Amino acid sequence: MVPMPQHNLQITAVAPDPALLDLPWDVPLIDWPDEVLAALPQGISRHIVRFVNHGGRVIAIKEIGETVAYREYELLRQLHRIEVPSVVPVGVITGRRAPDGERLEAVLVTEHLSFSLPYRALFSQDLRPDTATRLIDALAVLLVRLHLVGFYWGDVSLSNTLFRRDAETFAAYLVDAETGDMHRRLTDGQRNYDVDLARTNIIGELMDLAAGELLDEEVDEVAIGDALVERYNELWNALTGSEAFGADERWRVAARIERLNDLGFDVGELEITTDIDGTTVRIQPKVVDAGHHSRRLLRLTGLDVQENQARRLLNDLDSYRAATDRQNDSEQIVAHAWVRQVFRPTIDAVPREMRRKLEPAQLFHEILDHRWFISQQAQRDIPLPEAARSYVENVLRHRPDEDAVLGLTPGEAEPGPAELGTAEPGPAELGTAPEP
Repeated sequence: MVPMPQHNLQITAVAPDPALLDLPWDVPLIDWPDEVLAALPQGISRHIVRFVNHGGRVIAIKEIGETVAYREYELLRQLHRIEVPSVVPVGVITGRRAPDGERLEAVLVTEHLSFSLPYRALFSQDLRPDTATRLIDALAVLLVRLHLVGFYWGDVSLSNTLFRRDAETFAAYLVDAETGDMHRRLTDGQRNYDVDLARTNIIGELMDLAAGELLDEEVDEVAIGDALVERYNELWNALTGSEAFGADERWRVAARIERLNDLGFDVGELEITTDIDGTTVRIQPKVVDAGHHSRRLLRLTGLDVQENQARRLLNDLDSYRAATDRQNDSEQIVAHAWVRQVFRPTIDAVPREMRRKLEPAQLFHEILDHRWFISQQAQRDIPLPEAARSYVENVLRHRPDEDAVLGLTPGEAEPGPAELGTAEPGPAELGTAPEP
């Protein structure tokens, strides 16, 4: 197909890609031909969204009003700069016109999030009954992270969120920032409105899944919505609440920091005050940054992974250090040895054509889970190379890529959403892992 001339087209982007001009911008997005589309499953959206294979990557294109497009683009750029989990903005394209001169909507272009899972695609599979709970936990963490940096979402829902596997849990990413707003600090009213709206939307979305017989009959939709509120408040209080103790209990400062580290957060700044006679000390975190374990793993090994994947890899690194009797060696030297002798050989044992099925860190995590499972069955300790071979033959070979287009034609993909990936049950759902 030869693209029509785009005389009035304007591209706003940090690094404009001239190849974008080759796309059929003179055609309404809903009518784009199959040959330019990537066949990814789509969820529900108020706007027309299409995925396009472009320059070796997949981009998501959303038709939206010009003013809203520019505003959402800037908000996504801000979130990306401060490393809040969200889709990466590519640019805004305006000045679109059909061959007959009719004006067409502006579009917002974002990068497709590799290995991502829309919630409807997740529930189209035969997953474990607690999948909804795990998604809610991930969404609660995302909402807390957004509120900590002063971002008011305004339309919290499963539909506006993407999920990536993160060890036995999920990590949530913001997709739609159209109704969002950035503030220096959120009021309690703004936070509570976001949380209440999230509860309402999630209950409705789960009821919709139940009506479509995609939700386990034992799932209580209202209880799941209430669980989001409870999980959010628990995490918010742990990260921001003040704590008072006697002046002779100063060890509790270190204990508070360690507790926040266990939750996956680093404390950048603490406020410590004492009463007039110095008998009581009060501490309150002032700056809290997510990603404690992933930053530590990156510093030690250069591996950039999700938070719970990092936690699992660090645990295996600790086991390797103990098994090789290297507790007195430099942690960084041992970490590099673990990467060379354990992590890389395990990933390399997976045939090259199968490595795109999952991220390397998720592959390693699932191989460790599979090793545990088959060791229990065999009543002996299975070596990691043997476990990797078993995992490839009995689990991985039978699942499709999560970083690839599904075996659908573009016309078979549902019309729709914000941003998506593919979904398939992992080893936990397939019965090859212990219950987390």
